[in-house]
Amino acid sequence: MRRARPGAAPRGTTERALTSVEAGADFDDAAEGREAGQGGQPGREQERSTTERPVSKLWHITLSVSGREAPLKEVRRALEQLAHDHPFLLTSRYATDHAEIRYWEEARDLHDAAAVALRLWGEHRQSAKLPPWEIVGLEVIDRETYHQRIAEGYGPPPAAPVGVHPY
Repeated sequence: MRRARPGAAPRGTTERALTSVEAGADFDDAAEGREAGQGGQPGREQERSTTERPVSKLWHITLSVSGREAPLKEVRRALEQLAHDHPFLLTSRYATDHAEIRYWEEARDLHDAAAVALRLWGEHRQSAKLPPWEIVGLEVIDRETYHQRIAEGYGPPPAAPVGVHPY
């Protein structure tokens, strides 16, 4: 499976190992059912609703990490490597002793999205040579809440420009 951040063209030509929660077998079936209007035999719709699993959706993740000071160039290089390893990373902001990483994650529910986000830093610590910092904050919000916050003028600013930037 190949994933990229929403609306972005794939980077590179090689497949990458991902740590994300799979969409699940029901993801395509549920989308087809919505497109087809879930017509069919009477009584089957009720049967489907009791046996259907939740459909995956997008969650906006903000992961904050902090720890002992590290050289700014090394922090930047590590976050750029993390963005390369985790291609749907939207933006990272960093300083010598803390960083904030923002991205979209596809998961069935908040619990799955949060679990993946909490593993991100540790699973990429060796491969990206990330500083030995601790996770000090996590925000997981659904797509609708994210867009509502932006429309109302509060919450995090839209994740643009994409990339790794100093505070």
